[in-house]
Amino acid sequence: MDPEDPVLEWVERVSMYLAGDGVPPIAGRVLGWLMVCDPPEQSAGQISDAIGASRASLTSNLRLLTTMGFLSSRTRPGNRTTYYRMADDAWSIVVRRQIEAMASFLDLSRDGIALAGPGNDDRVRQAHRTFEWMGAAFAAAPPLTAVPRTTSSAEPDDEEKKR
Repeated sequence: MDPEDPVLEWVERVSMYLAGDGVPPIAGRVLGWLMVCDPPEQSAGQISDAIGASRASLTSNLRLLTTMGFLSSRTRPGNRTTYYRMADDAWSIVVRRQIEAMASFLDLSRDGIALAGPGNDDRVRQAHRTFEWMGAAFAAAPPLTAVPRTTSSAEPDDEEKKR
């Protein structure tokens, strides 16, 4: 692993960004790596070598990312090795799950307002208002359109720039 490699520097930036949301650094590195690696499907050994993670830590983080909906895995006929790749539409799946979780919290906050009672419900109401606002914003958002697969463009195309 070459720490001066611009790809690995970018992978580390992805990891640090996701760490802000509580994603473990190894999981962030795995995700960053699988977003840009070639071939796009990698074994645990290949990922471990690329990002410098121990196999033990990698196993639990691959499981976490798979459970979260970011990764899919498969084996090949006659080969016991498991290969991982970004799940199709991984980001939209994960974000949709987060939106659904926010809707569930809206229901919880509504129940909390009733439990806290008048005059003692300000903190729950603040959470409720925030989640209500987020729900309305997502409801008003245009639908996500599929991004056409490109071969080697680092710059967003005109359609991506409009989004």
